[in-house]
Amino acid sequence: MKIALFSDIHANLPALEAFFKDVEARKPDAIYCLGDLVGYNIWPNEVINEIRKRGIPTIAGNYDFGIGRHSDDCGCAYKTDDEKANGAVSISLTNEIVKAEERAYLRTLPAHIKIEFQLNNDKLNLLLVHGSPRRINEYLFEDREEKSMLRILQDADADNMCFGHTHKPYHRILNDSKEGGDHFRHAVNIGSVGKPKDGNPKGGYVLLHVNEHSSAGDKNSLRVEFIRFDYDIEKAAKAVEESRLPNAYAESLRKGV
Repeated sequence: MKIALFSDIHANLPALEAFFKDVEARKPDAIYCLGDLVGYNIWPNEVINEIRKRGIPTIAGNYDFGIGRHSDDCGCAYKTDDEKANGAVSISLTNEIVKAEERAYLRTLPAHIKIEFQLNNDKLNLLLVHGSPRRINEYLFEDREEKSMLRILQDADADNMCFGHTHKPYHRILNDSKEGGDHFRHAVNIGSVGKPKDGNPKGGYVLLHVNEHSSAGDKNSLRVEFIRFDYDIEKAAKAVEESRLPNAYAESLRKGV
């Protein structure tokens, strides 16, 4: 079974359209969105409706949560005064242009999705969150201490957990060994479709490959494939520059930072 997971579109319609073209060619058996449909660009309504019309199960990102409630707080962690000022412009503009029906959709998105497989006479579950199981806006970076990451997975009863929010893709395998043997847990950041921050401006998403032999006892039985795709970055960047959004957001699209 191939499961496509994507996240953090952030109102970037050209990136979303290119994503759909790429993912549909790969023919996944299921597709899920891990949130943050809006913010930082000019097409929040269009992005919402492209996802809705396909019936894609979607969870709320922190930006979706804020905009759904017409809040001026997106739950973002800005490091400098300039970033805070730019962020205030972004959430103000997004609140202005998101329509009532689209806002209601954001407001009712679930927080998590959990999928349980019954394989090899045992369960194998997959937990989909935006930031972490604990907080929608918690950043799980790749360098988080192993004990801390493992505790998050254990507390959530997650054999495999996929998330976004940091816009930096990675895959970590942690061995939660018990008396009965190895128990491998996977933590997968699926990256960002519309606002990558790993130095690569191409959009990104993940294909998970699950087969009849997949098991928590075999660390290689869940395959994680990171996909990158081209899209019209200039169209997205120029849309930012032609709006009242800060030009810094256009440059971040061009540089992938």
